[in-house]
Amino acid sequence: MKNIIDYVKEYGNHTFSESPLNEVDALVLSQLAYLDYRQFVPALEEYNAPVSIQSIYNHPECDKILDGYWYREENKKLFAAAAESVRFGSLKLNYYVNVVNEDKEVQFSAITYVLDDKNAFIAYRGTDATIIGWKEDLNLAFSKPVYSQELSVKYMDRVAGCIGGDFYAGGHSKGGNLAMYAAMNCSEDARENLICVYSNDGPGFRPEILKAGNYEAIAERAVKFIPRSSVVGVLLESQNYYEVVESGSIGLLQHNSFSWKVEGASFVRAKNMKDSKIFWDAAMNEWILSLTEEELHSFIDTFYHVVCASEAKDVFQMGANWKKSMQSMSEALREIDEETGKAIKKIVRALFDTAREMARAEITERGQEVTREVKEFQREWKEAQKEFQKQFQEKSIFRTDPKIRQIRKIRKNPAKIVDTEEEKR
Repeated sequence: MKNIIDYVKEYGNHTFSESPLNEVDALVLSQLAYLDYRQFVPALEEYNAPVSIQSIYNHPECDKILDGYWYREENKKLFAAAAESVRFGSLKLNYYVNVVNEDKEVQFSAITYVLDDKNAFIAYRGTDATIIGWKEDLNLAFSKPVYSQELSVKYMDRVAGCIGGDFYAGGHSKGGNLAMYAAMNCSEDARENLICVYSNDGPGFRPEILKAGNYEAIAERAVKFIPRSSVVGVLLESQNYYEVVESGSIGLLQHNSFSWKVEGASFVRAKNMKDSKIFWDAAMNEWILSLTEEELHSFIDTFYHVVCASEAKDVFQMGANWKKSMQSMSEALREIDEETGKAIKKIVRALFDTAREMARAEITERGQEVTREVKEFQREWKEAQKEFQKQFQEKSIFRTDPKIRQIRKIRKNPAKIVDTEEEKR
């Protein structure tokens, strides 16, 4: 299976002047936006000369850009391949912004690449490893724009004024949502220069946000990709204006950019998605939209309270001390009501699954001499999961809600449910 790293190596000899930016380039640049460029790239307020990817790569402290985000080895390989290529090595990086403010519940970062064909690409970073970043993702369910969305508009307007020419925009995960939001709500002058905006498995928008924005003005220039088993990208996605791509991973891990299959200069399209998966996504979004803003506030604040009980600032700390983290959060979950606890448990387990995969990959990379350590880790993880599960044997919201019960029936026997509905009609 070829991925974006293979693409950079194979197509790296073609400049953007020879071969204009394509969908895979957009994901490459969106993934590179996860790196920490604070030491190297001029900030938006500095107005200094931009720097090239190659110059950063040649710097003795280059590895510092890899701190603070998972998939360290994959990012290192991607950045090295980009720096050594003609296509990406000479790209100019400028206007770097990185904001993490727990009081305002915001994690926002963006960077601008200037291509050799004189066009630019504004890339918004997705959710990083910080817990506050995960909470902000959930805040997207509110009818009011989150602070990072407001910052994305200001950034696009400011950069568009600085470069004074045509540009692309895009991002992965929450970064895709920010790119779309900025394109809908930026100034008319900036929107006129927008060539295309890419959302790579980014969450959608509540109907109120779409209505208040100017989506129709960018609809023909908006491109969205999701993997077959997308979880993040179908969140609040009501338009269904997306293409499904194949991934080499399963489940939630398909969100990983490095797992998306690439053939030539395009993603490998998935032929179809299961009807039960589509129905499940629609019902989950309907459930989210049915909650009042007060209920959403309560749910998200409670989730944050439970995760903060782990005393971890990010997923790395959570994974490093996962026994203690899981025990602390289990105790915190006992204090809340049953339905909220069940929903939060689902999200918490997803966070631990991510931390577990990172820890397992790190152990595996150390070689065969730690095979015993891997087995011990897996045994302890199973025991911890059983203990966590014991805390919540009661009925969950995903079992008691009639919509969810209907989904479970469809997942078990789709044909039977369809026949029953036809008989009713």
